[in-house]
Amino acid sequence: MEVPPPDVSSELVVLDVVVPAYNEALRLPDTLVLLRAALAELGVPCRVTVVDNASDDGTSAVVVNAPPGPVPVRLLWCGEPGKGFAVRRGVLASDARYVGFCDADLATAPAALAQVLNLLYDGADAVVGSRAHPESVVEERHSVLRRWGAVAFRGAVRQVVRGVSETQCGFKFFRNDVARRVFAPLRCGGFAFDVEVLGRAERAGARLVEIPVSWVDVPGSRFSPVRHGWQSFVDVAKINWWLRGADVAPVMPLVTLPVTPDVTGGTAAVGMRP
Repeated sequence: MEVPPPDVSSELVVLDVVVPAYNEALRLPDTLVLLRAALAELGVPCRVTVVDNASDDGTSAVVVNAPPGPVPVRLLWCGEPGKGFAVRRGVLASDARYVGFCDADLATAPAALAQVLNLLYDGADAVVGSRAHPESVVEERHSVLRRWGAVAFRGAVRQVVRGVSETQCGFKFFRNDVARRVFAPLRCGGFAFDVEVLGRAERAGARLVEIPVSWVDVPGSRFSPVRHGWQSFVDVAKINWWLRGADVAPVMPLVTLPVTPDVTGGTAAVGMRP
C-alpha cells in the first residue's frame, strides 16, 4: 500500500470520511470499528464524520459513545431529510484536505481507501467507486427487481453523467475545494443525489477517476425499489433539466490547498441541532 503522506503537519486532517446515518444504531458500532481501522492503516491523519439524519433510534448516542482511538469520530446533525442533504452537511462542514463519503452499511470494502488517497495525491479531483468497473468484485444483488432496476437506471443516468459508468456506489471522494463546488448548490436530497454531484463535477471540468471496488449486497438497505425507484427516475429527469445547457468546462487547474487544523477536539463532538 503506497500512501505517501503530504507535506503537512501531523496535527491536520488529510482525509475526512462522511457517513450519512438514518436509524443506524445497530450497524454503526461495527462500521465504525472497521472504518477507523482501515483509516488508521493509511498512516495520515484521518477523521470519520457521522451525520445523523434525524434518527430516532439512538444513532447519535452510538457515535458519542464511540471508544477513543487514533482516528477521531465527529457527530453532526442534519434535520433536512434525505441522504444527499446529510452528505452535503458533512462535506461542507469539513476542513480536511480531501473529503468524501461511504454508506453506513459499509457495503463497499474500506480497503479501497488506500487507492483513493494515492489517486487524490496524484492529481485526481474526484475518485468514484464503481461496481461496473471490470475489476470490481460484486456480489449479485439479492433482489431481481433491484438488479434490473439498476440496469435501467444506468441508462437514464447517461443523459446526465457520461464520463462515469456507474453513479450509485456509495464510495466517492474529492479534493475539498471540488467537493464544496459540487455540493454547495445540491438540490436533490434523495437517492439520485450522486447523479447531480457527478453531473456538476463533470460540468466543472473535474478529473474523475473510477476505481474497482469489492461490494456486497448488505441486507437492510434504506433503498426500496417500490418506494424509491420511480422517484429516482423522476429526480434524474429533474437533474437533467437543472443542468441543461451547462457546457463542460476545461479541466480544472491543479490547486495546492492549505489544510486547516481539526477543531473537533475529542473522540466525538456533537453538532448543534437546528
